[in-house]
Amino acid sequence: MSVRTRALPSVLSAACVLTGASIAQPAAAPPGAENHALAAEITPALTAAVDRGLAALAQQQHPDGSWDGGSRYGRHVGITGLAALAFMADGHLPGRGRYGAVVQRALDFVLAHQTETGLLAADTSHGPMYGHGFATLFLGEVYGMTAGGPDTAQAQRLHEALVRAVRLIVNSQNPDGGWRYNPVPFDADISVTICQIMALRAARNAGIEAPKRTIDRAVEYVRRCQNPDGGFKYQLTSGGSAWPRSAAGVASLYYAGIYEDDAIDRGLEYLDRTARPGRTRPGAHYFYGHYYAVQCMYLAGGEHWGQWWPAIRDELIDRQGGDGLWPDAHAESSYGTAMALIILQMPKRYLPIFQK
Repeated sequence: MSVRTRALPSVLSAACVLTGASIAQPAAAPPGAENHALAAEITPALTAAVDRGLAALAQQQHPDGSWDGGSRYGRHVGITGLAALAFMADGHLPGRGRYGAVVQRALDFVLAHQTETGLLAADTSHGPMYGHGFATLFLGEVYGMTAGGPDTAQAQRLHEALVRAVRLIVNSQNPDGGWRYNPVPFDADISVTICQIMALRAARNAGIEAPKRTIDRAVEYVRRCQNPDGGFKYQLTSGGSAWPRSAAGVASLYYAGIYEDDAIDRGLEYLDRTARPGRTRPGAHYFYGHYYAVQCMYLAGGEHWGQWWPAIRDELIDRQGGDGLWPDAHAESSYGTAMALIILQMPKRYLPIFQK
């Protein structure tokens, strides 16, 4: 069955099936961009930029399958997962497609760097739950797109790794319902929390169980982080609104299976006021913020997607370097390029995580 047409359950309906819980069914999701493509979403300029970007990103992969984030992050499971997702967004899977070997090496690297606790981490000790969340998202997408394939031994290994990774996320949720830098249930912030919510959504889409209570508590935490202006604070106890983490906050609600809600409406309005392409400058959190913002607009659909997509597409194409890469001031070009390529390839609709 084509990945584009595969029916995937919402995170809440999946919870009902997987845990046996009896819950009210959420309202039908409003029409997002998944099945409502714009005219000329994919332009020749976009295709050329993606081709150059993928070729350049492939050249940055280390022989062990990893990508790094410079001296600050080292060889990083999260950046490796995001880079591999950039190739998967073009239809390349482990061992399949022009860049199939690239994705396979990335998968081997991530699987080789799981501890007995289930934590996915490599060189860096800075904020390991960021890397764990992105790497688990990558494993969930691979498993969801390849389960039942010819390599049954790899599928079994992938399944076991994903189960352990999800279990660690569930067990490290703090009492408020969020997650923080380290895999212990003490503190939380919205930036790390969205990484875990997306990882759980990808795993659920692929059929891996996670408790409904985990999602419910995460939703409550995200709601409490929203400020009166519609934006989101960094933590419950501190922080004004900022557009990158506000995009993460809105995306958190969407990936928890909530599609119509006043919190989402106010969050989208805040993003439209503060983060519309052309109003944000490259710098810390530029790619991070637009990675989540474009997902929000894609899932919202309608005018949100219609106005946002051409603007961010053209802005990113204009900002691509002559070497095919997108430099990032925070984590260098592997990270910036991976994020830019994931954004630019959303209209291809290959990755299951972007399907409702």
